[in-house]
Amino acid sequence: MTDPKPFDLILRGGRVIDPAQGLDGIMDVAVSDGRIAAIGNALPGPATQVVDVAGKLVLPGMIDTHAHVYQYVSGRFGLNPDMVGVHSGVTTLVDQGGASVLTFPGFREYIVKPSASRVLAFISAYMVGGLEGHYYPELYGPDCIAVADTIRSGKENADLVRGVKGHAEIAGFARWGIDAMRKAAEIARGLDQPLYIHFGQLWPMPGDGRSYDADTILPEMLEIMRPGDILAHPFTRHPGGFVDRHGKLHPVVREALAAGLKTDVGHGSHFSFNMARLVIDAGVVPDTLGADMHGYNTTVPKPRGTPSEHPDDLENHMFAGHQNFSLASAMTSMLALGLPLEQVVPMVSSNPAAMLRMGAEIGALRVGMGADVSVLHDDRGRFRLEDNEGTQVVAERLLRPAFCLRAGVRYDATAVILPQPVLADAA
Repeated sequence: MTDPKPFDLILRGGRVIDPAQGLDGIMDVAVSDGRIAAIGNALPGPATQVVDVAGKLVLPGMIDTHAHVYQYVSGRFGLNPDMVGVHSGVTTLVDQGGASVLTFPGFREYIVKPSASRVLAFISAYMVGGLEGHYYPELYGPDCIAVADTIRSGKENADLVRGVKGHAEIAGFARWGIDAMRKAAEIARGLDQPLYIHFGQLWPMPGDGRSYDADTILPEMLEIMRPGDILAHPFTRHPGGFVDRHGKLHPVVREALAAGLKTDVGHGSHFSFNMARLVIDAGVVPDTLGADMHGYNTTVPKPRGTPSEHPDDLENHMFAGHQNFSLASAMTSMLALGLPLEQVVPMVSSNPAAMLRMGAEIGALRVGMGADVSVLHDDRGRFRLEDNEGTQVVAERLLRPAFCLRAGVRYDATAVILPQPVLADAA
């Protein structure tokens, strides 16, 4: 009788949480040939390598549903995929609106192919995509949307395109009304993919005196969105989101969720602890948790040749503050708001996998699936968190990436953008 082939790797003794399988407990995870080989209590081996992860969280490879990683092409906005991906403990990234009908071939060749992280896309509804982070509003009107051509591009790149990105924000509505968003919805229907919509102000209001009631945007969008479409930035600090001008949950939010629409935190620069408390206290918890990191809110060197200065009013309005963070940091924010870990983990695993229609490939630790695994430190203490409007909260639990496995290959969490814990009692 021959001895069994040894596992390539066993992650020993961590707290394994896999919402897709209903697992939560101290277990071992074994990997062979880049796939999950076994999961259980005190797996006997043998194994080529055993890694002690006692005291750490072992999760399905984390999925960032709101990334900006079209590096260089989107100017200083796009970050390096592996910096915010595998070297930040994240195995799958969904680039939101960076690539377009005009630029998708470059996205595939120069971002997707060389990256160790899995990179997917919500194709931009606009022909120009995410140039300089959608900085120039004149490029994003209805005349800059090519419906048929974008549908064609999405179908030709169906292995990567998982949705369509648009912006339902007040200054866009002041310029064009709902016309641009109608075209975005038409693209999404043509691809049979979800429409992911940015809510909350992005551009400055036009200078000709035009105005728009931000609280009318969400009801107007409900008329053209379908079940499975995604409302982004429910916790935005800008007008036009889930909190109305009276500081209450917008009365149509529950109607939207009952109609089958989904929500993504889209943490980043728009996130507000105060707004988040209002929304969560009203009983609304987002489905997914995108980090929304980009070159405007993360301290990294900008590419040569990009604009060195932007007007202070726009810079401060759109993306004020550079506070390095990660998807694990966004999870920490959710914990600080009172959500239990058992509710936060699905937001970066099983829920986004379902949103992407990829539950058979990612978002779980099932035997036979590719070994995408995220391992996190689970620190206890008193840690100071701060959002981009200056609100500070104290978190008693802080999650930090330790390493991840992407298709069984280990990548340590060495990204320069990862924040250092700040003790609440420190000066």
